[in-house]
Formats: sequence, structure tokens, C-alpha cells
Amino acid sequence: MKIRKISIVLFMLCLLPTWLLSQSENVDLSMIYKIKQEGLKNSNVEDLAFWLTDCMGPRLTASTGYIHANEWAKKKMEELGFQNVRIEAAKDFARGGWDNLKTYAAMTAPYYSSFACNPVAWTGSTNGLIKAEVVYLDIKAEGDIDKYKGKVAGKIVLMPSTATYEVSFEPLANRLTDAQLKDLSMASSSNNPRRPPFDRAAMMAQRALRTKIADFLNSEGASAIINSSGTFNVPRSNGANYKTGDKEPAAELNLPIEDHGRMVRLLQHNIPVEMEIEVKNKFFDSPTVYNVIGEIPGTDKLLKNEVVLLGAHIDSWNGGTGAADNASGCIVMLEALRILKSLDIAPRRTIRVALWGGEEQGLFGSSGYVDKYLVDPSTKEHKPDYDKFAAYFNMDNGSGKYRGIYLQENELVRPIFEEWLKPFADMGCSTITIRNTSGTDHLSFDRIGLPGFQFIQDEIEYGRGYHTVMDTYERLVMDDLKQNAIITASFVYNSAMRNSKLPTKPVMKPRQNADQRPGM
Repeated sequence: MKIRKISIVLFMLCLLPTWLLSQSENVDLSMIYKIKQEGLKNSNVEDLAFWLTDCMGPRLTASTGYIHANEWAKKKMEELGFQNVRIEAAKDFARGGWDNLKTYAAMTAPYYSSFACNPVAWTGSTNGLIKAEVVYLDIKAEGDIDKYKGKVAGKIVLMPSTATYEVSFEPLANRLTDAQLKDLSMASSSNNPRRPPFDRAAMMAQRALRTKIADFLNSEGASAIINSSGTFNVPRSNGANYKTGDKEPAAELNLPIEDHGRMVRLLQHNIPVEMEIEVKNKFFDSPTVYNVIGEIPGTDKLLKNEVVLLGAHIDSWNGGTGAADNASGCIVMLEALRILKSLDIAPRRTIRVALWGGEEQGLFGSSGYVDKYLVDPSTKEHKPDYDKFAAYFNMDNGSGKYRGIYLQENELVRPIFEEWLKPFADMGCSTITIRNTSGTDHLSFDRIGLPGFQFIQDEIEYGRGYHTVMDTYERLVMDDLKQNAIITASFVYNSAMRNSKLPTKPVMKPRQNADQRPGM
């Protein structure tokens, strides 16, 4: 009997740390109630959505639209009563400024058909309205380029096809099912099992080949370059590998595969094809990426210099108005801070919102913030603000509602987030996964050992709409954005009020390379 009692005591002692941790997370349910009421009954989501998408238009990094959007965001933060509002330089931007002023493309022979098209960012203009024969490049390897020498000058060139259309029987939009959420909550060696495997080597090889082809066409004097990019007659957006001071590239357009494929098939049947194109683009000096930052200052004399950060990227591509990617995230973050400001909270820590620039070209804005405040980019030494960094929360997975959160392998925050999510279980947001998610600004913080998180979201029609001309106001699910703002405001409030910062991942001893191991 005594042995049994001792065993029970030992068992209880083993559970004590977990019990104490769970007991220490006292969620202020009265504040959560207020956040929900304010977010649902007095939401500014639709107004923010109009101004940032329809009114501002596309926000390509360093473009005129991007500059105007930064100015609007600064003014809006000031109107909402945020403090220390500023537009702050983040990093140099070698591509510089670029605006599209006019785009028109049509097939004129063997018959007339106007095409939906989208210019490749940082490419040049046509010499007014051009009308020319179309040549298709049947190039599968670098050695195939030589056979087109002397044959493309003055021509409109169709680049090799990179995609084919396959009928899909999947719904255009969807929400995560209970089974999918259950699977997502389980540990996995895959970074993001919701997306198909990515062959990086094949992608890099294809990119290298297309760069060689583009250089060849520019040297040969092609009038314009046409790519196959996009489906459902919706062209996609992307950018050229251009740097300020380079020779202006030839005009380059993305056509959806339906229009591109039609011309390819006509040419393969020896039917001549002609097009007329007019593209007018403007290059200008804009060598810096900026972030827009605002705050609710902390009030605790011991904790007010610590920072809880929330953010999303304000830049977009030049097609559409960048609604789902990522005006949606900016709307949610601004609304979350508006909710907290309207409730007159007195956060112990400073709450700071950042709308990042240059995410689409490589996390320029958030990495610039890290360089400025947290880690010296040359020496890798921690700056004073590193130890004052409490947490970062990011949104950049489209317009779908939150269903939970990625831990980024940080098991130490699991019991904390479990408590924080309990008030939102009836909203369908309760899943926690140990897995990483990638591709956006939380990585700038996670990679330097700080707690940076991205929420799990319903994809809706994100994969079909992002980086295309259809990424407009219509892609926004307003009720989902309202819910996201409420949950974000709650997480940020909890982070700002708890006694200690969120725990970071334990530092692992660097692994030795094989040739550095003893005895090798």
C-alpha cells in the first residue's frame, strides 16, 4: 500500500510542471467578450478593404501604387489613434520603380480575338502599337536556341509552353474539413502537406533556361515576348530579373494558357498568326523598400519596452488589386489594433503593427526590420531589442478564416495557445500543429530564434486567385476577416498582458559536418 502511495505521489509530481503551466495562463474572458463584441458589431473591415484594394489599386513593390498605399496606411493609422506612426526605410531595392501605363494585346490573323493579358513587371515597352508575325519557340534545352538565330528580329515571340490545362473535379473554393484539421494537428516530416511536392531543382533549371532565352531574344531584337501563364483566361503576375541600370528588357506579356495554346496549335498546323500589341511601362528611381509602423504604447514600467508585433505585407503584384494577397492580412492587422484601441486597453507591453514592403521579392520589409532592430546582419550579434521581443503574429494565406495556428516546432507554446484558443472553438478555430509553414514574413523572426507565428487558414480559392488579375475585392470573405481580426486581437492582447514573454525554442548545439567530426 505504501509503494502504491509513493507511485501516485511521483506520478503527480511528474504532472506538476504541466499543471502549473496550464494554470498560469489566466485568459481574461471579459476582455475576450469585449473584443468579440467590438469586432462583430462595429467592424471597419469592409471600409478598410475598399480603400486598400479598389482605391489604392495594385501595389507592386516600389511602384507608384505601393508608395500611395504606404501613405494611405500611415494616415489611417493616425486616424485610428495609433502612436509613433511612421513610414520607415527597410532595405535597398535594386529593381527600382516600375509602373504599367497601358496594355493591349490581340490576335489579328487568322482572325481577330482580343486577349486578357498582364505585363511582366520590370519589362519594357513596345514602340507604340506594333503589328507583327508570331513565332513559336520550340525550345526544350539550351542547344535548341541556336536554330532561331536571325529568325526573331521584329517578331512577336511565343515562349515555350510551361503548363497544360487539366480538368479538375475539385470545388473552386473549399474549407478545411474536420479530417484535414485532425491530420494537420499530427506531427509530420513534411513542411506543408496541404500543397503538392515542390521540385526546386526542376524549377531552377527551367528558370535558368528561360533567362537564357530572354537574353537571346533581347539581343536578336524581338519586338515582344509572350508567356503562357494562368488558366481560365486569367493571366498571372510575375517579375523580370531586372536591376536599375540594366538595359531595358523587351516588352513581355503573360497570356493565359488558353490564348497562348490556341496560337501554338495554329502555328503547329502551319497557319500563320499575327498579333498587335501596345505596352507602355515606366521605369523610375525608387531604390528603397519601406514598412509602415504604428503602436499602442505599453504602460507597465518594467515591460513597456518589450514589443508584441503583428504584421502582414502591403505590397502586391501588378495584376488585380492584391486583395487576398495580401490586403486581407493588412486589413485584419489594422482592424485588430483598432479593436484594442477602441476598448481603451492599457497593454503592459507595447503592441506594434507593421505593414511590410517587398515580401513578394524576398521578405525585404520584415528582414529589414530584423536587421535594423534585432540582429546585426554582418556580425549576427543580437541587438538590444532582441531580448525585448515578445512575439510576432502574421497573416498571409488569403482571405479564409483562421482554423488554428502553426507552432513552428515550438512545443513550449502549445499549452499557452491551447488556453488562448478555447474561447474560439465555437468559431471553428482550435487546431494546433507542431508543423512549420513557410513562404512569408514570420520566417524573418523564426529563423533568428524568436517566436514568430502564422495562423492556419481555410484556403477558399487562394491557389486559383493569388498572383493573378482576379485577386480583387471580390476575393475577400468579409465575415472571415472579421473573425480573424478578433482572434488576432485576442492573441496580441494576451501576449501583451502575460507576466513573461512567450517561450522561445531551446537552442540546439550546431551539428558538425562530416569532415569536421573527430577521427574523420
